[in-house]
Amino acid sequence: MERRRRATLKDVAAATGLSTAAVSYALRGLQVPVETQERVRAAARELGYEANPIARALASGRTGTVGVLCGSLDDLWQQSLAAALSRGLMEHDRHAIIADSAGDPGRERMLALRLRDQQVDGVLASPLDPTAEFWGDISAEIPVVTIGDAMPAAPKAGCVLFDNRYGVATALGHLADLGHRRVALLRHAALPTTPDRPADAFALQRGAELGLDVVVVSSPASVAGAAAAVEPVLRADDAPTALFCLSDSMAYGGYLAAHRLGLDVPRDVSVLGYDDHETAELVVPALTTFRWDADGIVAAAVAQLVAAIDGSGEHRTQVFRPELVARASTAPVQTPSGRSSSV
Repeated sequence: MERRRRATLKDVAAATGLSTAAVSYALRGLQVPVETQERVRAAARELGYEANPIARALASGRTGTVGVLCGSLDDLWQQSLAAALSRGLMEHDRHAIIADSAGDPGRERMLALRLRDQQVDGVLASPLDPTAEFWGDISAEIPVVTIGDAMPAAPKAGCVLFDNRYGVATALGHLADLGHRRVALLRHAALPTTPDRPADAFALQRGAELGLDVVVVSSPASVAGAAAAVEPVLRADDAPTALFCLSDSMAYGGYLAAHRLGLDVPRDVSVLGYDDHETAELVVPALTTFRWDADGIVAAAVAQLVAAIDGSGEHRTQVFRPELVARASTAPVQTPSGRSSSV
């Protein structure tokens, strides 16, 4: 069986009556009228022409690929973010290489350097350790946009940040209004406290102002890992009456731990998440959590990076604030007689 010859740039040029240079420019959207670009692309589709990615990279100095470096894909929100960023990049004709740091800062450094060495055009990072010095080296060579935390060592990196102070204060206020006085805060074990991620210190400070005893619990990002971290806390004589979890994955771990211990959510322990993952309304009871403008976060991060790759963008900081979504997993504290302790 005779193999069909692969269409070439010359074939497209012959079909359109243009030079190969003009066809090349048209396919890249450069230096020719839009009508010509459309005519050339139609001819290329009809002939089955596909640009050689290696040749295109050599000609343009770009690979068309972007590294998406995630803190831990055990976290459901990180999974959703990676998928959304990949789709957002495709809309700009960029392709994502998704890498998982798996909650390990050393692995994060290795993957970031490897992405750079693979000559990606840029990196979108949800960093475990935004203070690491290697981010400065990488951002000096290729565009970097960070999601969630600014990078002190990388002043050239674009930033899409979260108003975590507002989220933490709102969550603790919600629980205090329900009569809770002892709250466990579940945080990612691998994430250090940073100016943009002030969970520990700020939660303790705000909790004290509200009359709350806040207990910080370090937890893995996975559901099973969070359940293992929470079980001993809920078994204790001074067990908290509420769990505030800095991801919905950890909140589901709280559900699992409560179930294993024969506790009811929210009668025995209220559970509050942070991501409004699509499964938050599917669990029973539906999870009280925070809704973020996920589409806006992705669009802002992708737009910043694409502009930086194209040389038309400058460092920007965009901040997103969450919205509390109260559902059935949080309720007033029950007194020993079973009556609500809040009015």
